[in-house]
Amino acid sequence: MSASFSSAACSRRLVLRVGAGAALAPLLPVVQAQTPVTTPASWRNWSGLQQCQPQRFFVPADEAELAQALRSAPAQRRLRCVGAGHSFTPLVPTDDWLVSLDRLSGVAPGVAAQTVRVQGGTRLAVLSRQLDALGWALPNLPDVDVQSWAGAISTATHGTGRNLPALHAQVQALRLVTARGDILECSATRNPELLAAAKVSLGSLGVITEAQVAVVPAYNLHRRVWLEPAPQLLERASQLAQQHRNFEFYYLPFTGYAAAITHDIDDSGQVLDAHAADEDVLRDLRLLRDWLGFAPGLRRKVAGWLIDPQQTEEARNRAWKLLSTQRPTRFNETEYHLPREAGVACVKEVIAALEQRNDVFFPLEFRFVAADDAWLSPFYQRQSCSIAVHAAAGEAHAYLLSEIGPIFRRHGGRPHWGKLHDLGAAQLAQLYPRFQDFVQLRRELDPQGRFLNPHLRQLFGEKA
Repeated sequence: MSASFSSAACSRRLVLRVGAGAALAPLLPVVQAQTPVTTPASWRNWSGLQQCQPQRFFVPADEAELAQALRSAPAQRRLRCVGAGHSFTPLVPTDDWLVSLDRLSGVAPGVAAQTVRVQGGTRLAVLSRQLDALGWALPNLPDVDVQSWAGAISTATHGTGRNLPALHAQVQALRLVTARGDILECSATRNPELLAAAKVSLGSLGVITEAQVAVVPAYNLHRRVWLEPAPQLLERASQLAQQHRNFEFYYLPFTGYAAAITHDIDDSGQVLDAHAADEDVLRDLRLLRDWLGFAPGLRRKVAGWLIDPQQTEEARNRAWKLLSTQRPTRFNETEYHLPREAGVACVKEVIAALEQRNDVFFPLEFRFVAADDAWLSPFYQRQSCSIAVHAAAGEAHAYLLSEIGPIFRRHGGRPHWGKLHDLGAAQLAQLYPRFQDFVQLRRELDPQGRFLNPHLRQLFGEKA
């Protein structure tokens, strides 16, 4: 066995670190165009699974230019918006216009107390830093921060926390450019049903150019990470979620262990950095798979020898530096959101199914998310647990749909819109009480389907 897999080395490294402070380094480059780009350019998403060759790549300078382009374009023109390309479902691919809002980026004071105006193309990493400079913060963040604000809320992007909802729940008002090039404003008092639909809209109602977002005073967190036998941690999961502001765990396949991560408000004023170990852990788990995948019992036994369950990790810093991290290793992913009371039972079944496949090595992620009232939110009027299963990019991933998807559905799961699933309109209508209301509103706003692509037509039951 190589030196990199010595017992001492692995006991230090086999602690999964989640929530490390991220440098401002988007996983896909931000387009810095000075004028709209008209030369066709191929596009692919972050994992490489989704690709397209748009006829035009359009980067409007502002809302007015975008609206004018829609008003003057032929009625049959189709367009899709793109941010960081972090969705694994084919939400973006189009052979017509691909629109980036990267030039619509920035934060300004809001019209109401403790709110800000966020332009749709603002990346979450940029947003966090600009808010911090103003003394504000978002109540919660997802575990990566490269997404654009419009893309993140449109797919119901979320973090973890029993009492913390997804990002879109902070939205109090939106500006939307419609298929006809009109600019609509919606809020709790002006077009409230449009607001409830547009918060999570998959880019199918129009282009979100600006949002009024509720914020909180900037705050620090104390993170703690530890390893625990998975059965024991599963029994304590609900209790830990009640005790801590943020709680989640990652199950490490074929080890019997899970890494628990908590974050709590920290008023100590201290800054304590921790070594980023995510990539070390993935490398070790992959090596265990590659060397001992043929013998799962031996693989588990060797992992037990190498893991030091007594080791813990702590960090203290600004919330945005701890809640979001980088993901250099690319993967494909499915994620479903279960009724909270079904979460533990479902994850036990998923783990059992994963460990029937000796090729699995990526950790499974388990989180808690509070309910909200956006029509297409997977958390619509339902306290939820989220379970995410990953497969390395370039490796087999069809089992995420064929083997893991049915387990999620048996437990009442709703799919994450940006993560792999194979549900159609009939199934989705059973899961989302306002689904048909959304479909009807979409038809009214965009009767010609200018914001649709084949994937969205299938989701909403629209003919090609």
